[in-house]
Amino acid sequence: MEASRHEPGAPAGPPITGHDAISHDESPVHNWRVSQLKRLGLPGSLAEIYADGIDWHQIARLVKHGCPPQLALGIVR
Repeated sequence: MEASRHEPGAPAGPPITGHDAISHDESPVHNWRVSQLKRLGLPGSLAEIYADGIDWHQIARLVKHGCPPQLALGIVR
């Protein structure tokens, strides 16, 4: 007799990987990147949009040398 998926010890099915595993709103890494970008002076909405698509270190370097945060974002994008 084959075990159903709802019984203890039954196969759990294929693992959830990649983008399906954790949404951006739940990802600790995404949230940390957003906080770093906001700390550098980017508005929260822009930080949320670009957090996973840019290297925040490059923005930090530009801001440290006097570049306005939104201009730094434009340069790095």
